Amino acid sequence: MDTILVVNAGSSSLKFQVFEIGEGASLNCVIKGQMDGIGVRPRLRANKPDGPGLIDQNYSAEEVADLPGAIRTAGAWLRTTQDLNPIAVGHRVVHGGPDYDQPVLLNAQVVAQLERYVPLAPLHQPNNLAPIKSLLANRPELPQVACFDTAFHRNHGALADRYALPERFYAEGVRRYGFHGLSYEFIAERLGEVAPEIANQRVVVAHLGSGSSMCAINGGRSVDSTMGFTALDGLPMGTRPGQIDPGVVLYLIDQKGMSAADVQKMLYQECGLKGLSGLSNDVRELQESKDSRAAFALDYFAHRVGLCAGMLSAALGGIEAFVFTAGVGENSPTMRARIAEKLTWLGAALDPAANAKGGPKISLPDSRVALYVVPTNEELMIARHTLSLLSRRQPERASQRSRA
Repeated sequence: MDTILVVNAGSSSLKFQVFEIGEGASLNCVIKGQMDGIGVRPRLRANKPDGPGLIDQNYSAEEVADLPGAIRTAGAWLRTTQDLNPIAVGHRVVHGGPDYDQPVLLNAQVVAQLERYVPLAPLHQPNNLAPIKSLLANRPELPQVACFDTAFHRNHGALADRYALPERFYAEGVRRYGFHGLSYEFIAERLGEVAPEIANQRVVVAHLGSGSSMCAINGGRSVDSTMGFTALDGLPMGTRPGQIDPGVVLYLIDQKGMSAADVQKMLYQECGLKGLSGLSNDVRELQESKDSRAAFALDYFAHRVGLCAGMLSAALGGIEAFVFTAGVGENSPTMRARIAEKLTWLGAALDPAANAKGGPKISLPDSRVALYVVPTNEELMIARHTLSLLSRRQPERASQRSRA
């Protein structure tokens, strides 16, 4: 069977899904897995969706020391035990910069361009590119497609796109890109099935997880987002601070003697929920903790979500719905309740029973703003883009052969 492999590479983990291509270009997930603990305690797990486990195996740190090693190990397992040899691989790439506003077929030249954006996404971009480079070296004949988290937001108007900086910086690419676009694109499409009555209206979507952001969507298109030039902006996250006065960075460098590298490390790895609580970056652990700092961190998170909801509602001129998605948004009724309380001024009224069950609709019938829980699926979105690009290339190749 023809399949597409989707790869989502993180700092210490490699997530993957295999999609079977069915009739009418339908896509059906047949394997879902991940390799985590890379370089420390590598563990490969995979299963059939809603089915039995296929593998749960530990490796030594030397066997799987880095991301290229992880993709070699996972790829070898897929080929030898599952008899799968994909026709293409789709990758999540966080930053596409000003050059890429749609999925692109990867080659060495494109990878070199994408490496320019490593300083703008140091936690993500190098890891996104590592398996791409490994496959280019070892399987150069295998088509690879990059799908960008920034692409969904590239239709922003100038008012949402610009910083109040001199024009020359905008020309160089210093602008508000926005992220988590693959997630928001999936939700925008999924709303047509889950809640068609609000799918083409004004909606704020909250992608809440270890990385968090929010997006204002109107008619299925991104209007504004909490994230900007990098994935540091907007909401507080697991280890990132979210919105911060640039003067704080100047103070840390000028008065505290920190280097740019020191500040970058702190902002990406030591702030957010972890920095506020002094305990953990994991919402589940903070919810279980009796420490007052844990409660404060969660209250702060909900407070900032509420503030950003007001900002994005203003960008839309009002909203008809608010959608929770991603790890925290989909799985924490407690956090949804905390945040919904911050939305009462908008006319949102939470239904506690529906919230406890996980939705999809979790607002009361008389709520002026509908509240929903909609699970995201970035991997399916990547598979769709990959298949679409391959389908477009086939007629082009046929035309080229005909002309030749």
